[in-house]
Amino acid sequence: MDCIFCKIANHEIPSTIVYEDDKVVAFDDLNPQAPVHTLVIPKEHYENIIDGVPGDVLEAMTHAIGEVAKIKGLDKGFRVIANTGAAAGQTVMHFHMHVLGGKDLGEGLI
Repeated sequence: MDCIFCKIANHEIPSTIVYEDDKVVAFDDLNPQAPVHTLVIPKEHYENIIDGVPGDVLEAMTHAIGEVAKIKGLDKGFRVIANTGAAAGQTVMHFHMHVLGGKDLGEGLI
């Protein structure tokens, strides 16, 4: 498979790793949309959030999001986004969650 996120998860492509455990890896986005923009991905390949992601992997991702928030100092709040499909803005077809923060993001979603 030629998936860039699989390659990052397997340490085949260098990335700024923020957090990692046996199920997930979190790394800084190369095109940040906020002062803090970290992606949390499962190490196994799933196309999106509705691609049969096991509960233990979703739990590991939730835990990783909390760890990223602590590591990045997002104690005043942050946003988590999972785009599903190209029409929603998903550009890499490997399930991932964006952790955004480091400034007041306001109430608007787009």
